[in-house]
Amino acid sequence: MRTPGPRRRSRRSATPHCSFEKIASPDLADDETVLGVIEHRTGHSGVALIDGRPHTAVHTTTDESESFAEVWRVDGPKESGSHGGIAWARTADYLFGVARVPEGDRYADGTTAVYTGIFDLIGELGHPRLARTWNYVSGINTLNADGMEVYRDFCVGRAEALDARGVEPAGMPAATGIGTHGGGIACYFLAARAGERVNLENPAVLTAHRYPRQYGPRPPIFARATWLAPPGSDDGRLYVSATAGIRGHETVHHGDVARQCDVALENIAQVISAENLRRHGLRRGYTLADVDHLKVYVRHREDVRAVRRICAERFSREATVAVLHTDIARTDLLVEIEGVVA
Repeated sequence: MRTPGPRRRSRRSATPHCSFEKIASPDLADDETVLGVIEHRTGHSGVALIDGRPHTAVHTTTDESESFAEVWRVDGPKESGSHGGIAWARTADYLFGVARVPEGDRYADGTTAVYTGIFDLIGELGHPRLARTWNYVSGINTLNADGMEVYRDFCVGRAEALDARGVEPAGMPAATGIGTHGGGIACYFLAARAGERVNLENPAVLTAHRYPRQYGPRPPIFARATWLAPPGSDDGRLYVSATAGIRGHETVHHGDVARQCDVALENIAQVISAENLRRHGLRRGYTLADVDHLKVYVRHREDVRAVRRICAERFSREATVAVLHTDIARTDLLVEIEGVVA
């Protein structure tokens, strides 16, 4: 198991892929494959286009030694721009964008504005297939000015954007919704012009948009994973959502980070298995040994060592794993894990 460090290129593919690298690495300056850069560190920054690449920093850890740059790449000529506060870059086939909801007392309206902007942008630029989203939410478990948990406030805003643009919940791809230590809400996403996009569910876990109302006035809306491949090719990637110790819709093993981590890994293994992929019409299958570029979110600093050990035992020795100390969408969840399969 590798931790973020010097650049290690992913296996070449026509679909977007990422690597974890040192922040401000000089290797990025002349790399024409870079589509966007997200820094994970002990502070945050606004959204910017730097050398034609969407960029932001998210405050996802309390230890600077755990900081790294998440660099997204794809081959092909690039163009970039900004639209309604979204910084974007694209090739003929793929689009990467970054937006931010400013820190405030409420987030639903700002989230609705960001997501309606994303839906409008992917339509206007001709990349209508949303393939992966990430949402880093400041103070995710705190209460907004109306006494609603900030994550639930965010979910209301996202759902209202789907309503406004007529997007069906089943059309939303793999996603991450995780806490940060400041900076409002940072959202970034991948979208495709064409090709095969298949959203996957987990038979052991209730589909997120069908969660009961006890989790908030509007449910979270995302798939458990998304398969993306270019037109006429099966050389794609599987983007795995941030996954936790949940069965059905309920958190399991309250207070036990090791057992929650085990269930999260079992959930990932089930989602990417040959049996589950066949259920979704895909003739392939994977194991945990195939998952790479993992981000592991741990609520309590004292649990980081145990989670690192479990991940080292279960993932490939060659996998790159970044462990970040930050809050999680439910207060009773202690760990979440996401990754990419090529």
